Amino acid sequence: VMSSSSSSALEMEIFQYIDAHQSDFIKDLKEWVAVESDSVQPHLRKEVMRMMALAADRLAALGATVNLVNLGSHELPGGQVLPLPSVILGELGKDPQNPTVCFYGHVDVQPAKKEDGWNTDPYTLTEINGVHLFVGNLYGRGATDNKGPVLAWINAVETFRALKLAMPVNFKFVIEGMEEAGSLGLEKLLEEENQSFFSDVDYIVISDNLWLSNKKPALTYGSRGNACFFVEVESGSKDLHSGTFGGIIHEPLLDLIALLDSLVDSTGRIQIPGIYDSVAALTEDERKLYESIDFDLEEHRNNCGVKKFLYGTKEEILLHLWRYPSLSIHGIEGAFHEPGIKTVIPAKVIGKFSIRQVPHMDLSVVKKQVVEHLESVFSKRNSPNKLKVSMPLGAKPWLADVNDLPYKAARRAIKTVFGEDPDFIRDGSTVPVARMFQTATQKSVMMLPIGAADDGEHSQNEKISRCNYIEGTKLFAAFFLEISKLH
Repeated sequence: VMSSSSSSALEMEIFQYIDAHQSDFIKDLKEWVAVESDSVQPHLRKEVMRMMALAADRLAALGATVNLVNLGSHELPGGQVLPLPSVILGELGKDPQNPTVCFYGHVDVQPAKKEDGWNTDPYTLTEINGVHLFVGNLYGRGATDNKGPVLAWINAVETFRALKLAMPVNFKFVIEGMEEAGSLGLEKLLEEENQSFFSDVDYIVISDNLWLSNKKPALTYGSRGNACFFVEVESGSKDLHSGTFGGIIHEPLLDLIALLDSLVDSTGRIQIPGIYDSVAALTEDERKLYESIDFDLEEHRNNCGVKKFLYGTKEEILLHLWRYPSLSIHGIEGAFHEPGIKTVIPAKVIGKFSIRQVPHMDLSVVKKQVVEHLESVFSKRNSPNKLKVSMPLGAKPWLADVNDLPYKAARRAIKTVFGEDPDFIRDGSTVPVARMFQTATQKSVMMLPIGAADDGEHSQNEKISRCNYIEGTKLFAAFFLEISKLH
């Protein structure tokens, strides 16, 4: 184990190299952003393939062994068959004395066009400077999601090689090109590689999310799952006229509205019996994590354009966003929704809602509770209509332990690079890949974001700041050293 003075001298040397080479690192990002690797639109699939080849070459240049695994093809709803981009499995270093860290990232992007409201061309990385050089923003599709973080990791590894330093850890890389289109084929590959590629992996690191604040670094340790439901009420085979039949039949839409109305009360509390029974109890230690979090309630309220939230404090808002379940109603299929009036009684309507679940809630139990609740409400209406409840989609929540070694290492590295402790945050939405890696490999998974809250992934004018990209590269380098010290 290094003494602290020699380790800080080593860090200084590494950080100076990264500062001195930032324009090279930005040039690399510019080259990657220029590839329109949009995995959503079929006509750009060849660009995704080109991007995978670029990433593979970049890893090979580091000295990594690169295996491009062919995943075959997939069929689109219209019947068109498209090749799936290969997944990169790379490795660098096989020292049995060192821990092995596996990094996951993706190099495909969401669609973007200048006319969507971008100020610059989305595929030309454009730096717009602030007051002084170091606060510029680098605008371009994929800058923060996820080409910037993937390159920051590669730059950090490259720094050790360039300075001819011993690698503090063994590296593995899983880089895919279909994340924005649902990571097709990835889960199967992870399961197949569980005994081989992942057998010697100690820690899996994902850097594909953002801080909660624009300035304060964060570590993410959990995300909610999602269970999506359809509730269908049907009377007969055809729509009816309200003049001819209104007042003498049980209308499906009235039944459905009563069913939907029974799900949540006006305070946001879910009314399904038993739904909160298995939600993990809030511990004192966990409550403390919420107190120090940098989160501006007013800013968040303005961002979403509402007059007021259900809760008045930062803690309550974050608890209800991250660690308590929520139920949202998304729409009704089959009801008349165009402008104007049409005096129709629809014969069949489908309500759509979802429940964001949290740790210890079980998908099959949730489904049973929802079905039983809706059937009970429906039976009290004495309606002759047919009720059908289904759960077409269920994704599980993900949770890590903030006291796990990689979180300790990342916390120290953040303190070294940014001079402050990170916020420990969770994500209210679902992060399928974290859960996928944890389930398939049974390894410790952590999320280590380097993008700021205002980076605008998936949106117009996506950016990563020069500061976050370069300091993020330092953070990864410091993280490697901390992992090797703690392991």
